[in-house]
Order: sequence, then structure tokens, then C-alpha cells
Amino acid sequence: MKFTEEHEWLRIDGDLVVVGITEHAAEQLGDVVFVELPEIETQVAKGDEVCVIESVKAASDILAPIEGEIVAVNDALVDNPGLINEDPLGDAWFFKLKVDDLSVLDDFMSEDEYKDFIA
Repeated sequence: MKFTEEHEWLRIDGDLVVVGITEHAAEQLGDVVFVELPEIETQVAKGDEVCVIESVKAASDILAPIEGEIVAVNDALVDNPGLINEDPLGDAWFFKLKVDDLSVLDDFMSEDEYKDFIA
């Protein structure tokens, strides 16, 4: 897994990149009550707003960490947004991106670097 300064995680799954938020981000949000996911086949650029999360504390945007095409979304989050609080690093992924070059992930933090970042 790789991590962003915006508290997102990225995991390679074959030729796709799976994107979610970290445990730290889920804790900061509090109880998540609503998730709006992107449309499949949407082309995104790095920094584009892709998802909206609403919690009892605030609304937050999930930004595309890299450029690519959204090829899958996790519909389970729409029916059960609390999954983000229960399993942020596993079942609560948001979307999968098809990217041209997986080496772009080399620019992101390792788990140890992320732990230092949030310390």
C-alpha cells in the first residue's frame, strides 16, 4: 500500500489501483452517514473531486490521487457508509482506477512514512 498526504491509501490490484481512506482519516471524520461515489468510466485528473463523504462532523471530498479512468466503485458504501469506520483499509475501498503507468505510485508514502507523517 501507498499513502497520500490527503490520507488516502492506494493498493495495486492487477493492473488497477484501488483507492480508499486511512484509519486516521476515518477516525477524524467520525461516524460516516453518506457517501457519493463517481460514475464508472469517468476520466479523472490528479486532484479532481471524485467522491463526497458526509459524517456527523463534516463533509469531505475525496480527490483523485492520480490520473486514470474509474472502472469500478464500491456500491456497498452507499448502502452502508458506516463500513468506512469499520474497515477503512479493507472492505471500505471507494473506487478502482485504470492507470497508464503504475510507477506513479512510487511518488507516494510507504506505510512507515505515513505513520511518521501523522505522528
